Amino acid sequence: MMIEKKDIRALTKEQLRDFFVEHGDKAFRGNQVYEWLWSKSAHSFEDMTNISKETRQMLENNFVINHIKVDQMQRSSDGTVKNAVRLHDGLIVESVLIPTENRTTACVSSQVGCSLDCNFCATARLKKMRNLNADEIFDQVSAINQESLLYHNHKLSNIVFMGMGEPLMNYNNVLKAIEKITSEEGLGMSPKRITVSTSGIPKMIKKLADDEVKFNLAVSLHSAIDEVRSKIMPFSKAFPLNDLKESLAYWYAKTGSRVTYEYVVWNGINDTKEAINALVKFCKYVPCKVNLIEYNPIDDGDFQQANPQAITDYISILEMNDIIVNVRRSRGKDIDAACGQLANKKS
Repeated sequence: MMIEKKDIRALTKEQLRDFFVEHGDKAFRGNQVYEWLWSKSAHSFEDMTNISKETRQMLENNFVINHIKVDQMQRSSDGTVKNAVRLHDGLIVESVLIPTENRTTACVSSQVGCSLDCNFCATARLKKMRNLNADEIFDQVSAINQESLLYHNHKLSNIVFMGMGEPLMNYNNVLKAIEKITSEEGLGMSPKRITVSTSGIPKMIKKLADDEVKFNLAVSLHSAIDEVRSKIMPFSKAFPLNDLKESLAYWYAKTGSRVTYEYVVWNGINDTKEAINALVKFCKYVPCKVNLIEYNPIDDGDFQQANPQAITDYISILEMNDIIVNVRRSRGKDIDAACGQLANKKS
């Protein structure tokens, strides 16, 4: 009878040490294997060259490494790279390397598909199939780090959880992945270079604060008027702006970390003075900054880019009220790698 092999990366370092002791080996062997799995991102037991052939065979008999495979890589004319990542069960997610003049950013996915229903987002049209495991999230970052070294000659600078899925609906695995990414035994990245973007789930934002996380928080806001926001993001009817505001005040009180609001302006939806004034009022509750994001159409007539004058009005009124505002021009549009476009399209 065949024994079902365990995913070795589901084990802690202590559990790996115990495994080797139970099999008549030294505990430090577990440290070596752990380093291969996380710091060196080994894809197979054969890669573990400082471990004897017999030990590697024993690992092979008992465990699997469910490593991702970059199934297809596309490079945009602006240098953006999109990876179609095949998981061990054959499902696909997408992740993106975004280069700018002085840094490279990984945009990673946390779910296969998405459990929410934002009307402007291509990913939301895919049904949510499952959460990603912590190692699958880690592998996306590791693969993009290798691409950053290959194409830009330096390590990955930043990570944003803005790919497929709602990170706070996969809370435990996202936090475990970040723990590995920031650990010296993993990729050793500073948590201050990581941003988790949520569509705004108040109780989970409070949980982040209670867990004293060190990474940055971004909220996909798009309107500070409940009626408008619920048309853009229907699920938000269950999370009114007053609840969101309260959770963000709690976040700031606990962490002292300012919030970033991600905000797309659409023609005829949120391009009015009323919408701008509502955003200004919302921004007064906790220290924050606003990223105005260029919209990337997904073949949907309901959502169209706003007139440039509307963007100018947002910028001038926000700045007049001493609110930090940046305009984010989308990259990778020619390969459907820009914000809101990740949908596992075939090239």
